[in-house]
Amino acid sequence: MVWGNIHRSAAIRTLVLWLCASESLHAQAFTTLYLFGAGGNPDGGLVQGTDGNFYGTVLEGGTLNHGTIFKITPSGTLTTLHSFDFTDGILPSGLVQASDGNFYGTTEQGGTNSCVYGGTNYGCGTLYKITPSGMLTTLYNFCSQSGCTDGQIPTGPLVRSTDGDLYGTTEAGGAGPCSSGCGIIFKITTTGTLTTLHSFDLTDGAAPNGGLIQVTDGNFYGTTYYGGTNNSNCNSGSCGPVTKITPTGTLTTLHSFDLTDGANPEAAMIQASDGNFYGTTSGTIFKITPTGTLTTLHTGVGANTLVQDTNGTFYGTTLHGGRIIYHYCGGSCGTIFSLSVGLGPGH
Repeated sequence: MVWGNIHRSAAIRTLVLWLCASESLHAQAFTTLYLFGAGGNPDGGLVQGTDGNFYGTVLEGGTLNHGTIFKITPSGTLTTLHSFDFTDGILPSGLVQASDGNFYGTTEQGGTNSCVYGGTNYGCGTLYKITPSGMLTTLYNFCSQSGCTDGQIPTGPLVRSTDGDLYGTTEAGGAGPCSSGCGIIFKITTTGTLTTLHSFDLTDGAAPNGGLIQVTDGNFYGTTYYGGTNNSNCNSGSCGPVTKITPTGTLTTLHSFDLTDGANPEAAMIQASDGNFYGTTSGTIFKITPTGTLTTLHTGVGANTLVQDTNGTFYGTTLHGGRIIYHYCGGSCGTIFSLSVGLGPGH
């Protein structure tokens, strides 16, 4: 396994909120509410709390430069709620608000348990709860079980299930044959009781760093960066699959990428208004039915997570690509795109 996400802070991101005056593309107005300086890198997106404010995380910054959790008002007033200090984690991911009003999230590294890569202890990651006023509680330190069977390096966002529990993934750990474990899918209660639902074994996936979505059938769907059954065309342990898992832990592989139809999916999928799932790989945008029939919609530079507008069109961003080239980007600096697949409003 290649742990390319150990220092994801190298991917510089900018946080902006934009408001549309109407659904018409011709009436869009873009407003920068807050610009992070050095040591920012908001990587997990925003969640709007029940109080109307937005909450999020940055990978760096804070008193020890280990990342922060912040609140920002719709008018752009930002408050730092918590600065991580390594013992409670570093490199925080995005947040989810539970029915108790608190926010829950993970940190990719840090915590009280030791996970060593290249002779350095980066920590194994944590799962935490934080109140809207900023009181943080560490609910779980990953790799608390022998052999890290409970996972390490939780990179994907949490999802709140209809049963009230939280579900998520770790990039490494588990009982699989990869050098540091192939990753797991877990369930955790809001009081911190963790259950490993599935340990990937490379043949059914490895390194699930895009997170899960729960859809209308009650099951969870996701991807893994490596693994799967098609390994003749891809390096580093094959191209990755699309998987389904039930709330009780039964996993089904829906599709294994083989490079010709994409490889190494890293972002979360979405379920669109037609009931199908849409997602991205390192070089494609794809559609897949709940039964596993995959269609490649676009090839080119890989994209991040998609969002569907009410008019049926998909929107997203790419980290690289585009026609304008700047040397400090190492090439082109990325795009914002739309993709219409013929789904009408309310379809």
